Amino acid sequence: METKDLLVGLDIGTTSVKAVLASSETGKLRVIGTCCEATKGMRHGKIVDIEQTANSIKKVLNGLSQKTNTTCDYLITAVPANMLQLESAHGLINVGEQGKEVDENDVRRVVSVAIKSSIKDTRQAITFLPSKFLIDGRTDVDDPRKMIAHSLEVHGVLVTAPISDLHNISRAIERAGYNNKFFVPTPLGIANVALDEGERTFGSIILDMGGGITTATVIHENKIKYATIDLEGGSDVTKDISVVLNTSLDEAEKIKRDFGYADPELTSKEDKFPVNVVGANAPKMIDEEYLSEIISARLHQILDRVGKGLKEHAAFNLPGGIVITGGNSEIQGTDDLVKNSYNIKVKMYQSGQPGLKNAIYAVALGVITYAYNLSDINYLANSVIYGSQHTDDVKDIISKSKSVFFKKQRSEDENNRELEYNDNIQQGSHEDDANNGKVKKERKSFIDFIKKFFD
Repeated sequence: METKDLLVGLDIGTTSVKAVLASSETGKLRVIGTCCEATKGMRHGKIVDIEQTANSIKKVLNGLSQKTNTTCDYLITAVPANMLQLESAHGLINVGEQGKEVDENDVRRVVSVAIKSSIKDTRQAITFLPSKFLIDGRTDVDDPRKMIAHSLEVHGVLVTAPISDLHNISRAIERAGYNNKFFVPTPLGIANVALDEGERTFGSIILDMGGGITTATVIHENKIKYATIDLEGGSDVTKDISVVLNTSLDEAEKIKRDFGYADPELTSKEDKFPVNVVGANAPKMIDEEYLSEIISARLHQILDRVGKGLKEHAAFNLPGGIVITGGNSEIQGTDDLVKNSYNIKVKMYQSGQPGLKNAIYAVALGVITYAYNLSDINYLANSVIYGSQHTDDVKDIISKSKSVFFKKQRSEDENNRELEYNDNIQQGSHEDDANNGKVKKERKSFIDFIKKFFD
């Protein structure tokens, strides 16, 4: 198969690495292959062993290549929300004393000034999102190229991540034998595939229930308004099952996927299944209601902590409600549990791509879609971060497409929103630690019994 029109989205998760390969040769993004492999060397969304993570990346990308008979040359990688910070960025340059036509080099220069004015020593730029360009300090334009100007000014949002964390991701990809073109913030990637235009504009919550962490991100006016991180996810549910039922982690994971329900009200004590118990000569029969109580105990803890921050920021009043993504959302009845916990409209993420219904691929598909829908001026701005060769490679692939449905919109309250986002990321982490293991008093007595295994 020809590979010149292929893009690969990479999602390096705590429990699994996901890759999605898509083609744009017809002028429309079309998924042609996916692959998922277990992750080693990750903890709570961060790399703790580069070599093990590199092997996991290599395995999933080699598997994708074999399944699709292609090469994975153009890689776009997601950066999880717990690494992100947003900063207001502003730059101003002289174009010409007598007035001169603005060219691409002028755009790069002014963006470079904006980035340098906002970047912190311990952080690295991921993306720059221009909100507006000003010609001679007064004319507000989306794209200043070919316009006559004495000065050029840019206002925008700089998204950054810790230098050490991005280095580890890049190093692991390189050790796997591949080359990342650029990074995409996970929340913006998911928003491209999980929310429609109205949901992104009027406000929605993306609840990403991953294997290692759970993230709730508020998208409003096409911007990240708030995010909170909980350092528990699907792997913690699996451990709970393993401990309570005295079975192996592999058996617990299989039980969770085959028989698990997030909401006990959807189950019955009469429906039973066998469990291989450690040290027992024969399997033990367990009913689905008992298993569901174990699962819901942990999920309630996660939702309680995440919901506290969402409530404080009036996120539950947004008309778009909640869209659930992530591998942990595959547990049956998760949408009912979230709906009952928050008393809000809830829907499960469903891909618009034929044959791609699994929520675990939302991030990998999202980062490709995000790159596919970036405007030309956004690619030019981000070439300052990654170099023209990297961004032009991807831009050339998608240049056939004339439809860009997710252009960056201007925000009048960027400073307040960015400070709020950063404060809430930090506050959310502290609250997670402080509240870990607490459950509401009104929970069923069985849940109170279960929590003694974890608190």
